[in-house]
Amino acid sequence: MAKIALAQVTKRYGEQVIVENFDLQIADGEFTVLVGPSGCGKSTTLRMIAGLEDLSSGSIRIGDREVTGLQPGERNIAMVFQNYALYPHKSVYENLAFGLRMRKHPVGEIDKQVRWAAQLLGIEDLLTRKPRQLSGGEMQRVSLGRALVRSPEVFLLDEPLSNLDAKLRIRMREEIVQLHNRVGINMVYVTHDQVEAMTMGDRIVVMRNGRIQQVGKPLEVYDSPANLFVAGFIGAPEMNLIKGELCEDQGKVMFFGGGISIPVSTSALGAAKPKEGVVLGIRPEHAIITYDSREGIPATTILVEQMGSHTLTVLELDGDTTSSAGVRTCFRVLTSRRDELSAGGRCRLDLRQSRIHLFDALSGFSLAQSQVG
Repeated sequence: MAKIALAQVTKRYGEQVIVENFDLQIADGEFTVLVGPSGCGKSTTLRMIAGLEDLSSGSIRIGDREVTGLQPGERNIAMVFQNYALYPHKSVYENLAFGLRMRKHPVGEIDKQVRWAAQLLGIEDLLTRKPRQLSGGEMQRVSLGRALVRSPEVFLLDEPLSNLDAKLRIRMREEIVQLHNRVGINMVYVTHDQVEAMTMGDRIVVMRNGRIQQVGKPLEVYDSPANLFVAGFIGAPEMNLIKGELCEDQGKVMFFGGGISIPVSTSALGAAKPKEGVVLGIRPEHAIITYDSREGIPATTILVEQMGSHTLTVLELDGDTTSSAGVRTCFRVLTSRRDELSAGGRCRLDLRQSRIHLFDALSGFSLAQSQVG
């Protein structure tokens, strides 16, 4: 095992900056996920760790070694790609053994490593088959095994599950996490799927436009997003974000906007002052649909999605005049199963004030986190 340190790593193609001032420390044995939309620089960052891309500036260390100028084969890393890259004319056994044969390992050691990896991944009965005889999940296991037999210090995985169907992706991500727990090797995993990031990573690194937006444990990032981008990107369904402003009313600081009028706590308020433009954020599971005519925000149900164990309801709030085009803001509420809800019904919306987030409308930064900083 080996820790990984990236210091001020930057990658440019001409005038175009792909990754900028990327600083990250990855501890021994950690499962780290780089997550963000397409084009944010996460795969380029992984390829720079692997040595497949040169750095424009900055440095990378793996363990006690400075590897910035080393070739991929000198870094003791293994990489698993989105495409399986298996040799179609070779058996599974030969695919697993190929890298070790090229490095002229003894035959007995090769056989031992291949059978160890096959047993670990549950593919012992596939060793004589050719890739064309395998399913997508089986081919991905072979791809993982080919990396595993080399006993690398670092595993790099670049969207390895993108070619699998939804059900198989869930099973394979469970298997990769279990594999990490068994072998304890540093893994750096790239994905655009925030559900994969949340469920797999010890820590997640949220990226946008080549820059780190936030680093933390999955639930820390989910519960305390650093800015509007992280708030909107992490979470499914996404956080409700409502533009408005702060006002004083009878000694209380109130949020007004999008049909919502609600007092805000000092913990969410930060250093913001009345009359400043802000964005209120609240996750769908932290809002409650009620039918109490005396309390809550009046609303109309416009869509109900029954998801089995949960119900996702989309509401229009009365008094919402945020759009000059006459289009009201949709507000999403995620609850346990509610069979009685239907489109067109009238209800009221109650927000859990302790779960409200406030962001600066101009910078996008969380007001609570800027207060802490």
